[in-house]
Amino acid sequence: MSYAKKDLKNVTASIIGVVVTAALAVWQFYLFVTFEGSQGGTSHLWWAIVMALVACGAAFMVFSVFVRHDTDDELHITSTRRA
Repeated sequence: MSYAKKDLKNVTASIIGVVVTAALAVWQFYLFVTFEGSQGGTSHLWWAIVMALVACGAAFMVFSVFVRHDTDDELHITSTRRA
């Protein structure tokens, strides 16, 4: 049984967390673009950048679970010595 199948609930919750974090980054970027004032809303831009970096890092960690080598399904290939 694979690691992702064993912890399907944790993987699903992690994916939902990544989607929510990415949505927050998009929302902050939207606030930056539509900001009306002399400062330009740079704090919204910085929040958008930070949230986007967090979403990308979390997505990398979540999807690396699917690439993991499953130790239960190892196939050992051995060769015999030729005499």
